[in-house]
Amino acid sequence: MLSLDDPYWNDLQHAYGDAGDVPALLRTLASSPGPRATDQDEPWFSLWSNLCHQGDAYTASYAAVPHLVKIASHAAGPVDCGFFQLPAAIEVARRTGRGPGIPAALVNAYRLSIERLMEIVSLQRHHAWDQPMLLSAAAAQAVAKGHIDVAEALLNLDTDWISRINRGEFDGAF
Repeated sequence: MLSLDDPYWNDLQHAYGDAGDVPALLRTLASSPGPRATDQDEPWFSLWSNLCHQGDAYTASYAAVPHLVKIASHAAGPVDCGFFQLPAAIEVARRTGRGPGIPAALVNAYRLSIERLMEIVSLQRHHAWDQPMLLSAAAAQAVAKGHIDVAEALLNLDTDWISRINRGEFDGAF
């Protein structure tokens, strides 16, 4: 895993340029991993905007995922659904051609972190889950097992889609 103090972060890219600012966002997240109140809450808003902007992944995305997994694995209580959703979205982007290749220096840590998503989901099983947490955890498990199409579908589900599916409203929806 790339140290948060490693100058290589400045060579990595995110949606807005060099990723030298990502370590500070990850440090902030580590100090408060619990569920956020809104989608606009920091540091999650900036992490999403920088690392998986409009469904695209970047080299910094691959360096950040191991840190997200580590933070979630050390959390004493419930974590935010973003700990599952963001790594899943990054892996979906990578596997569907919406991101660059993983830099050689990051490959092993990134792949191990994707595999560890199953373990991290399991660590959260005793906490209450709302619907976004359930969908995010399921998407994380899907990417960990290589089911990218299922993960992408889960990431795109929302209350409206679920209601339409449950009512059998498929005409013109696809």
